[in-house]
Amino acid sequence: MHSPTPPTSLLQALRRVMRPLVRLMVRKGVTFTYFSDMLKGVFVEVAEQEFRLDANAPSDSRISLLTGVHRKDVKRLRSHSPDVGDDLPAAVSLGAHLVSTWQTTPPFCTRPGDPAPLARLASTGGERSFDALVARVSKDIRARVVLDEWLRLGIARVDEHDHVHLETAAFVPQKGFDEKAAYFGHNVHDHACAAVHNLTTEGAPYFERSVHYDALSAASIARLRDAVSSEGMQALLAFNTLAAQLEAQDTPSADARQRVTIGLYFYSEATSATVPSEETAPKIPA
Repeated sequence: MHSPTPPTSLLQALRRVMRPLVRLMVRKGVTFTYFSDMLKGVFVEVAEQEFRLDANAPSDSRISLLTGVHRKDVKRLRSHSPDVGDDLPAAVSLGAHLVSTWQTTPPFCTRPGDPAPLARLASTGGERSFDALVARVSKDIRARVVLDEWLRLGIARVDEHDHVHLETAAFVPQKGFDEKAAYFGHNVHDHACAAVHNLTTEGAPYFERSVHYDALSAASIARLRDAVSSEGMQALLAFNTLAAQLEAQDTPSADARQRVTIGLYFYSEATSATVPSEETAPKIPA
């Protein structure tokens, strides 16, 4: 059973974690009233799925006790399935699979991590064409449909020789809010899951490390940003190549499959000495 008084350190951490999320919500018109009702649904969903005493679903009263959500609201919320799925949208998942194949699988790459320019049509490029790339991943969608969407999102470009070039080292749309929001939900969720696991579960922790400095110049920040963009992406490409090789040789049953997310991020802001209202990070590795 939960402690009657949550740890102050946890409440302070949650408040800090919520600040950028609230900033996003205010900018995008998500009001407190809307969010609070949605959050009730999340409390009910988590309590129902993850805090059972046995194989049976908990009662409305137990969920109300665990979450503090009124029993009438619990009953109402349990009668409606959540309208948010845990998986990436099919179009985004397909795009990520295509980019991974392009980066790691001959003849679409010159070497792992180095996607080759592809002839747009199979009639001119054969197996080393964008048509062939899409056909390798899915037989249910036309390559032209994928290419048109990627051109809109800034993921690919077509040169004067009718060759398709990958414009991003990973499937990170330059345009398209819905696609960016899908990755936001996926990546922040998985990072938070790793952090919560490390905070609440005994045993081997997930890898979650970062470095912090609070007295760098703008020029130094720019150098670090460039270094992370190049060297960090190379590390992710190496992990991507290894994961693709392992997936190709794995033969697990459907119920034994696991998914994985490996991430790297960079963030900078003015320190409190410059902007008193902003939060500062300690100058220590964590």
